[in-house]
Amino acid sequence: MNRVVITGMGTINPIGNNIETFAKSLFAGVCGIGPITKFDTTDFKVTLAAEVKDFDPLNYYDSLPEARRADLFTQYAIAAAMEAVADSNIQGNVQPERFGVYVGSGIGGMNTFVSETLKLEKRGPSRVSPLFIPMMISNMAAGAISMRFGAKGPSLPVVTACATSTNTIGEAFRAIKHGYADAIIAGGTESTITPLATAGFDNCKALSQASDPARASIPFDLERNGFVMGEGATMLVLEEYEHAVSRGAHIWAEVCGYGNTSDAYHMTAPHPEAEGAVRAILLAAQEGGITAGEHLYINAHGTSTPMNDKTETLAIKKAFGDDAYTTHISSTKSMTGHMLGATGATEAAACVLALEKQMVPPTIHYQVPDPECDLDCTPNTAVSAPLEAALSNSLGFGGHNAVIALKKI
Repeated sequence: MNRVVITGMGTINPIGNNIETFAKSLFAGVCGIGPITKFDTTDFKVTLAAEVKDFDPLNYYDSLPEARRADLFTQYAIAAAMEAVADSNIQGNVQPERFGVYVGSGIGGMNTFVSETLKLEKRGPSRVSPLFIPMMISNMAAGAISMRFGAKGPSLPVVTACATSTNTIGEAFRAIKHGYADAIIAGGTESTITPLATAGFDNCKALSQASDPARASIPFDLERNGFVMGEGATMLVLEEYEHAVSRGAHIWAEVCGYGNTSDAYHMTAPHPEAEGAVRAILLAAQEGGITAGEHLYINAHGTSTPMNDKTETLAIKKAFGDDAYTTHISSTKSMTGHMLGATGATEAAACVLALEKQMVPPTIHYQVPDPECDLDCTPNTAVSAPLEAALSNSLGFGGHNAVIALKKI
């Protein structure tokens, strides 16, 4: 079996529009949450989100008309992929037929969906854009990246809600491990801070209605009351180890394990005994030869919802027993909000940076301990640690559980 490593990373997210800025913000505990600026929240109970700041599509597209032919979720994906590909120097150093794209989105082009629906209602069917479908469908980010970089190998968009981009990385890992590609751009993208999505998530009691950004996304805190919507994209270039070494590529970390399970229990609630999450954690850890303790960092799914955080805590305890208490854990959603289909890849990048810097990013704004969330969540301040491995957990609506394992190299 082939070894698989990460040779490139790129991101557009609420605390940084590139990896360097993201890393600085991550370890400094910068909060990317603030009042929603994308629409008028006068009639909404939810007024906060973690928006991407200062994004200019013309930094990534040749013209405004070209950019306007892509929904914002695809624009974010292209931007993150451009940084990852440049970081890896993979383009031109891999056969196009051996170069793949595994990029997903939990929802896809919701901005386009909403705008064209309104156009249909107000102006009739003849006014709906001929680009409506190709701009909206959730596979288009993967398609656009493939076209941009001439990647003609395996292509696999994944849609597993909040687990989407952990699954894309895991499936890319397997494809390279078993010899189907030499390199794959893997990640996720999302842009759903819209009135419709906000109302929908709020009405199913998922979102925080807090008005203070410091008390909105507060994973593992007793006063947590829902997640905060985030947006953006993160891409990783996964590459076969010998291929990377032969061309002198910089290797960030090794991907060494993957767990993919289903709760088969409920549309939105996790299994109360965390059965699927436990199996996903163990599958990834066992494949990667990873044990818990002071040398392990777990980037928790940590959504700041009452059910998720206590159930995920239970899952980690069941997976690792007493060693769970000496394991470094944090939820970077306290800074980025919940980026839905992009969250897994963003948190995988956070794990890579933690291994690179030998530093555990914090769970910021933690104030009130919860007896049911009694593991070390690295409250408020980053901590130096002798990290050798990391796990990134993603637990999605529909009961999807995905975990990837990473090792320092």
